[in-house]
Amino acid sequence: MGRTQEERRAETRALLIDAAADLFARKGYHATSAESVAAAAGRTTGALYDHFGGKDGLLVALLERWVDQAIVDVTASLADASDLDGRLGALWQGLVRRDIETGDAWLLLEFELWLHAAREPEMGVVGAGRFDAMREGLAGGLTEWSEELGFDLPSPPHETAGLVIALLLGAAFQYRLDPSALPQPVVVAGLRNLLGLGPAFDKASALSA
Repeated sequence: MGRTQEERRAETRALLIDAAADLFARKGYHATSAESVAAAAGRTTGALYDHFGGKDGLLVALLERWVDQAIVDVTASLADASDLDGRLGALWQGLVRRDIETGDAWLLLEFELWLHAAREPEMGVVGAGRFDAMREGLAGGLTEWSEELGFDLPSPPHETAGLVIALLLGAAFQYRLDPSALPQPVVVAGLRNLLGLGPAFDKASALSA
């Protein structure tokens, strides 16, 4: 049976996003034209504009797809972690593993988006919105963890989430160039310190204190 129009459009969208992921990461966002992305995907430039409105929309769609998948991956990892260290480690591994699986493309593209957002006011609004959504989602998780494990967040959840994201992304940039510089235990210890929990945290000890 022939495919429906919806299935054909979904395939075109996926091909364009995959082509953009490769070209944006290897050549940079500004050095890649909409025409080259369309050609690599085996589609027309008109199809790219029809689906995404242009390169800006394509870049945002690409990162949104990866963020959605990263959330699924991290959520699965968190389900297996009962203590705080395990959960903080899962957050870190979610970033690192995602970058490895995409051939380092995720972190490079995240930086490409930040650069573009910093230079273009309209994209700046989009970039700021993405960070706000990330802070909001993590703030909810941190609040649940603090209630479940019995510790107080050092600042309002939204602010704490922003600092956690800053530490994770900054560590990821360094890890990208030298993985040995920031092994997971160092990152987890840094996150514990940021949360005001010192070198280690044990729920039983906290509850009995």
